[in-house]
Amino acid sequence: MDTVGEFLRQWRQRRRLSQLDLAIAADVSARHVSLVETGKSNPSAEIVLRLADQLDVPLRERNRLLLAAGYAPRYAERPLEGDALSAARAAVERVLRAHEPYPAVVFDRRWNIVLTNRALDPFLADVPGDLLRPPVNMVRLALDPRGLAPLVVNLADVRAMFRTRVTRQLSTAPDAELTALYEELLAPVPDEPGYPIESEVVIPMIIRFGGRELRLFSTITTFGTPLDITLDDVAIESYYPADAETAAYFTGSAAPGGAGGPGAPRP
Repeated sequence: MDTVGEFLRQWRQRRRLSQLDLAIAADVSARHVSLVETGKSNPSAEIVLRLADQLDVPLRERNRLLLAAGYAPRYAERPLEGDALSAARAAVERVLRAHEPYPAVVFDRRWNIVLTNRALDPFLADVPGDLLRPPVNMVRLALDPRGLAPLVVNLADVRAMFRTRVTRQLSTAPDAELTALYEELLAPVPDEPGYPIESEVVIPMIIRFGGRELRLFSTITTFGTPLDITLDDVAIESYYPADAETAAYFTGSAAPGGAGGPGAPRP
């Protein structure tokens, strides 16, 4: 079993910091960092959390550090639909509704869809029910030939975007399930074609739908300074029209409604 010192050393090396770099950032001595990493000193819970904060360790991994040091976990993991997170869920639902008529998706650290807004529904109308059975994985839904892949004109670029983001996640916080997802769907393909992007400000996702080509780009929203593991894990991806024709399509076909249900988009 890894000790707290070994865990901290792994995180420090993952962040490409020397012991001195970490010590200065955390306002402790480099000697103390060395003693903790080698197991010659047992750090207090406060020191563990201070070092974890400087190393940008995710909350669930901070609990592991605390347990390895002999302390109780500090961070709870409560369901987003539960009473404790009702205010946070209401805020997420407001964001989803406010973004209509454009699509928005809430997903967790493994890209499983948590909530959607109604603007996504038309694109899912022909997706087989088994792909929409919870938990719906956003990467798999987008790249599966039975999912949204047939609609995506620049599928290679969308796959490359997912590859970059998942690679960045894994470099930040390794995860066995996310690694398996990468190996299944995102491993590089030789001579994979790409979309010419010389004139683009951002790489769009181009969808052929309803006899039109819709061009979308997205932004990511996360909770600031969360103290709950669930909130630390979730993100909202909001899609915007990249040209006037795409904007006209969505504003012309807007339908009233609220946020999608938990676990999966409505079929």
